[in-house]
Amino acid sequence: MLLLVLADNYLLMFVGWEGVGLCSYLLIGFWYEDHYNAYAGRKAFVVNRIGDYGFSLGMLLLFAVYGTLKYDVIFSQAAHGVGVWALGAVTLLLFVGATGKSAQIPLYVWLPDAMAGPTPVSALIHAATMVTAGVYMVVRSHVLYLLAPDTMLVVASIGVFTAIFAASIALVNNDIKRVLAYSTISQLGYMFVGAGVGAFAAGIFHLMTHAFFKALLFLGAGSVMHALSGETDMRKMGGLKDKLPVTYWTFLMATLAISGVPLFSGFFSKDEILWQAFISPHGSFWIWLIGVIAAGFTAFYMFRLVYLTFHGKSRVPPELAHHVHESPPVMTIPLSILAVLAVVGGYVGVPKVLGGGQHFERFLEPVFARNAEELIGHLPHHSASLELTVMLISVIVAFTGIGIAYLFYMKRPDLPVALAARFRGIYTLLLNKYYVDEIYNALIVQPIFHLSNSFLWKVFDVKIVDGLVNGVAALVERTAQRLRRTETGLVQNYALGFLVGVVLIVGYYLVK
Repeated sequence: MLLLVLADNYLLMFVGWEGVGLCSYLLIGFWYEDHYNAYAGRKAFVVNRIGDYGFSLGMLLLFAVYGTLKYDVIFSQAAHGVGVWALGAVTLLLFVGATGKSAQIPLYVWLPDAMAGPTPVSALIHAATMVTAGVYMVVRSHVLYLLAPDTMLVVASIGVFTAIFAASIALVNNDIKRVLAYSTISQLGYMFVGAGVGAFAAGIFHLMTHAFFKALLFLGAGSVMHALSGETDMRKMGGLKDKLPVTYWTFLMATLAISGVPLFSGFFSKDEILWQAFISPHGSFWIWLIGVIAAGFTAFYMFRLVYLTFHGKSRVPPELAHHVHESPPVMTIPLSILAVLAVVGGYVGVPKVLGGGQHFERFLEPVFARNAEELIGHLPHHSASLELTVMLISVIVAFTGIGIAYLFYMKRPDLPVALAARFRGIYTLLLNKYYVDEIYNALIVQPIFHLSNSFLWKVFDVKIVDGLVNGVAALVERTAQRLRRTETGLVQNYALGFLVGVVLIVGYYLVK
C-alpha cells in the first residue's frame, strides 16, 4: 500500500496496485482447503485482472501520448493542452481499473465473496486499504479527469448508482459480514461521487472516516462471530447487547457514524460529498437526490443489523447460548480505539457553515490547488442557509431510515414479513442480488467455459498444438527407424560404404 501511495509514476503505482491485489487474493482464499473459499479468492483474482487490463491499456496510451509515466510531467503537459484529445480514453481506461479494485459496477461482484477470508482481513484490506486504491488513483489523476468532463460524469454516475444499488441489496441480506460488504461497495460509491463532481478532497475525507467506522464494523462483526462460534446469520442472533457490552457500544458508535448522524465522523464526510454534488458544476440534482436516498437506505440496513443482532429476543441456538461471552482484550481494545476515531475522526473536516475551518481540505490544498483554479474555475458562492437546508434534508432522511428500522425490527417485527410477502417479486430480486452473478455466469462464464472445454482444449490444444508437437516427434521417430537400418555393425558393410563414397568423390572430380 505504501508503494502504491508513494509512487511518483503510474508504473510504480501499478506495482503496488498489483501487490495489494495479490494480498487480497491470498487472504480471501486463506482457508484454501475449503472449496468455496478457494473459489472466492479465484473470483477476486479474475475480476481484478479484467479491471487491471483496462488500467494497463490506459498506461500504455499515456506513454504513447506523453512518452513518460511520471505524474508531474504528464499533468504539466496535459494542463497546457498537450494530448488532451486522448484523455477521454485514458481516464475511462484508468477508471475501468478503479471499478475492479474498488468494487464498482460492473466489477463489484468479487467483494461480497471476499468475506470468505478471516474477518481481520475484511477490516484491513476490504475496509481501509486495498479497496480504496481505485479512489486514490482517480483522485491522484485529478488533473486528467478535470480535463475530461465526460469521464467525470461517468465516474459520478457509476459511483452514485453503485451506492444505491449495493445499499438496496443490503436491505434484505441476512449475513452480517455480507451486509457490511455491500455497505463497503456503497460507501466506495460515495467516494467516487466526490471524485466525479470535482470534490476530490471530500472523497479522500470520506475515504479516511470510512476506514475508521467500517474497520470497526467488520471487527465488531468478528467479535459477534467469535461469541457465536462462527455464526454469521443474523436470524440466529438477537439479545446480545448485555452479553457483549463492549462489542455492542463500539458497534453502535460505528453504526451512527456510517448512518450520517450528526456529530459522528461519517456525517461530516458524507454530507460534504452530497453538498458538493448539489452545487458543483460537475454535479447535478439527480446525483444528489440518489445519494440522499442511498443514505436513507444505509441508515435503515445498518440499524436493521444492530436490532437483529443485539436487541430483541435471543434467537441463538441453545447449544451456543451458554457459550456466548465478550471477546478478550486483544479484540475489544482495537474496537475501543476505532470507536473513538469513528466519533472524532470527522472533526478535522468540519465545514465553515458549522463553525469549522475545513482543516482536512486545507491540508490537501497543495495537491489540488496547483491546477484546480485554472481547470475547474471558482465554485459559485451559495448562502449558508442553502447549505444548512441541504444538510438538514440529509439528516432527516438518515433519522427516517433509523426510525423505520426501529418500527420494523423492534416495535412491529411482523411488518417486514408482511411486506416481503406482499412484494414477493421485489424481495426475491433483492435477496438474490438482482441475479447479477447468475447473469454473468450465463452470459460470460459458461460460454467461455464451454468454448475452452469443447474447442480450445479438445480441438485446438489436443489436435492442433499437441498434434503438431506429436507429429514432429513421430516424423523424427519414423525417419530414425529407417536410418537405423544402415547401422549394421558389420565391418565389411562399412568398408564397402567407404569405398563407394571414395569412388563417387573421385568420379565427381574426374568428370568436373
